[in-house]
Amino acid sequence: MAEEQKNNPLHGVTLQMMLEHLVDVYGWEHLSHKIDINCFKNNPSIKSSLTFLRRTPWAREKVESLYLYTLRRIK
Repeated sequence: MAEEQKNNPLHGVTLQMMLEHLVDVYGWEHLSHKIDINCFKNNPSIKSSLTFLRRTPWAREKVESLYLYTLRRIK
């Protein structure tokens, strides 16, 4: 199992860590333009966004994708 995760850049990264990173990089306003979901637009918070993202696979995939993009951009 550890061998499978060796090359997975999301291994060990929680959804909260990804979201906090994206908020630090983009801020809520720009993040809501990058990923068009209401939890980033209307009274955004980490807690409410995590609740939504955990229940909504398509939105979580968008967050994961943007997170990976920012990691590649930083390197």
